[in-house]
Amino acid sequence: MRSYDPRAVAKDAVAPRVPRPATALMHDAPDARLVVFRIEPGQQVAPHTSTSTVILSVVTGRGIVLGAEGERNVRAGDVVVYEPNELHGMRATDEQLVITATITPRPGAAN
Repeated sequence: MRSYDPRAVAKDAVAPRVPRPATALMHDAPDARLVVFRIEPGQQVAPHTSTSTVILSVVTGRGIVLGAEGERNVRAGDVVVYEPNELHGMRATDEQLVITATITPRPGAAN
């Protein structure tokens, strides 16, 4: 068994470029990947698709997630599920937003 504290992982996450949200890989297994995002006010993860199921869990803060149906406000405790190839993205509005993304099957895994 492995145990993670997404708040601690998010605190140490690094942004690939200044305007981008900070990310950290929490867990990577053959069948699933778990990534944490620390999104500061005004930052976003641009809308995109994945061939995997993506499950977003809001750890702390409030923000907006989007999908094919439009935008939805989320807060700590909310879980949002996107089907494979469904458009999705997220952004922080006026406070830091920490989200974990479970991606399954793991990107690049043989199906």
